[in-house]
Amino acid sequence: MTIQRFETGPRMSQVVIHGNTVYLAGVVANKAAGESVTRQTQEVLAIIDGHLAKAGSDKSKLLTATIYLTDMKNFQEMNAVWDGWVSAGNTPARATVEAKLAAAPYSVEIMVVAAK
Repeated sequence: MTIQRFETGPRMSQVVIHGNTVYLAGVVANKAAGESVTRQTQEVLAIIDGHLAKAGSDKSKLLTATIYLTDMKNFQEMNAVWDGWVSAGNTPARATVEAKLAAAPYSVEIMVVAAK
C-alpha cells in the first residue's frame, strides 16, 4: 500500500494518506492566533476542511477527532463552533483534553483522522 504525504516538512507532514485513511497533524490557527477561542476554532476547522479536500475526503467521513484546549473553561465556546461545523449524523469518536500547546497564542488545536 502506498503512503502519500502533503505539506511535508523536516519535522512532520500536515496530511498523510495510507490506503483509504487520511491522517491530519494537529491544526492550530495561524491568522487568528491570540484571538478568541471562537475565531481560532473557526479557522482551525476551515484549515481541516481544506486538508481533507486535498486528500479527497470531507468532514462527513471523520473517524476520530482529538481536541486540545489550553483551558477547559473554553469547552462550551469551542463546542458552539464545532457543533455548527460537524456533519450531522456523521460525528466522529472524539476526545477533548486540556493541554499546554506549542506557543502561547494558541488556545485550540485539533487533530483528525478520516476515511477517504
